Amino acid sequence: MRVLVIDVGGTHVKVLVSGESEPRKFVSGPKLTAKQMVAGVKKIIQDWKYDVVSIGFPGPVLRGRLVTEPCNLGGGWVGFNFRGAFGCPVKLVNDAVMQGLGSYRRGRMLFLGLGTGLGTSLIVDGIVEPMELGHLPYKKRAYESYVGNQALLKQGKKKWRRHVADVVARLGAAVEPDEIVLAGGNAKELKDLPPRCRTGDNNNPFTGGFRLWKEAAQPNSFKRTAAAVNRSENAKAEWKWHRTREQARARTRAR
Repeated sequence: MRVLVIDVGGTHVKVLVSGESEPRKFVSGPKLTAKQMVAGVKKIIQDWKYDVVSIGFPGPVLRGRLVTEPCNLGGGWVGFNFRGAFGCPVKLVNDAVMQGLGSYRRGRMLFLGLGTGLGTSLIVDGIVEPMELGHLPYKKRAYESYVGNQALLKQGKKKWRRHVADVVARLGAAVEPDEIVLAGGNAKELKDLPPRCRTGDNNNPFTGGFRLWKEAAQPNSFKRTAAAVNRSENAKAEWKWHRTREQARARTRAR
């Protein structure tokens, strides 16, 4: 089975298919729609054949569908029929889940993606838990406001590195992982790694995408991976939906 993996980012869309060693990419940006993404992917993989697709998306996913429009891309993502667009089965997960899954070795691992924002996921004994830790309050804003790409550009590397070290220490203390994987486009800007940390490989998103379809062939720790991803993301997205609804009701009552 040939798996096409698509890693959708705020700067680039990267793709790789089973049997190939060199990923291909094109520029994404704040105006990229779901339809344009599919067209862009098909344009650069005309000579590749695939049977199924894995998509890592920068946002929450519920039952294989997007819950909200992305913050750093264009519109038209929620409700888009990716299976119909690619003409084959598609598995859609949060991008930090896909990259974390590709980075996982054993035990309890916290994944932190230092890119446009802060992507996070936790894997415990092969079971994946999507997280949105980057949006938690930190100082005057949120974690990703201090360790995301805009923070790096505005603060400079020295101050940004201090914030990364502090955020890693805080999240590590809260989650208590065996190890922390730091990945994403800006991980290379770190001079010294915090304790219990290692950097992730650039190809880990693709490894994670392949693992979503090859769970049956993986060691025991991965046999329930895809099902666990779906259950975890469903529960998280449903909780977020209920919370948003209750907040809206509270505002209405306050009026």
